[in-house]
Amino acid sequence: MNILLNIKAFLLTAKTGSFSAAAREIGVAPSVVTKRVSQLEGEIGSPLFNRTTRHLSLTSTGERLKPRFLTQISELEETISAASVQDDEIEGSLRIRTPTTITSLYLGGLLSEFHARHPRINLDILLLDRPVNPLEEGFDIAVSAKPNSYPNVIDITLCSFPLVLCAAPAYLDRKGTPQHPTDLIDYDCLSSMLLGKTWSFEGPRGEIRMDVLSRFNVNDSCVVLEAVRRGVGIAILPAYLIKDDLQTGRLMPLLADYPISQLWLKLLIPRIKMKKPAVRVLTEFLKEQVQAHPPGQPLS
Repeated sequence: MNILLNIKAFLLTAKTGSFSAAAREIGVAPSVVTKRVSQLEGEIGSPLFNRTTRHLSLTSTGERLKPRFLTQISELEETISAASVQDDEIEGSLRIRTPTTITSLYLGGLLSEFHARHPRINLDILLLDRPVNPLEEGFDIAVSAKPNSYPNVIDITLCSFPLVLCAAPAYLDRKGTPQHPTDLIDYDCLSSMLLGKTWSFEGPRGEIRMDVLSRFNVNDSCVVLEAVRRGVGIAILPAYLIKDDLQTGRLMPLLADYPISQLWLKLLIPRIKMKKPAVRVLTEFLKEQVQAHPPGQPLS
């Protein structure tokens, strides 16, 4: 089993960027991690890291072997996990990455219901808004509305994720109403981590991309929503989040002739995880629930 420990030490060092950081994650001395990596390099017959006093980087051999080791370790872990599943009830552990706002307002309820139905499946849920490659970062499933895709990771679409450009009536009374995406250069734009500061619209002649000037950038759409309600500026927000505000007139939709480029709520699952029973069960549960009750509709 030493070879497995050595490979895991290499992968963890590559992920964290240093022997000491890798050692802290697994609770051993840095010398232990260094020794394990050195043993692996000896078995391979080639260095895996370029070492300097201030920097550690992968060699060409390290770059080549890293994805192969990730796949092999994950396959071994899945084999062990599948062998431990009981016939009468699926069990195991799932490490899940989900976006912050939609998890707090929607997905959290679904995941709670799933756990109530499958109490022997442990859920380790991390709320994180930056793009995540679940294969490289060790997640079984990542939920995302971003268009990012990755090699050896399966995309499974759950539902459309409509977005709306909006502002408060009081703000529009002060600044006027934009008529074209290019007009946004003269407005106070509020941005979130979902779309960043480059906004894409669908026009009669194709896509229109606008780099907006934002002095208010937040990784939580609820914070952006509160700022828009207070008349701070214009923002693009998920339709499910502002449904009531639009119906009551608290917020006004803008640029109806230039809809926001379509996004989809999806699951990102490493290909090697697809046969894991707990992954399969959660995937089917989320597909069924989200299609029956998309974001913005009450859960039954």
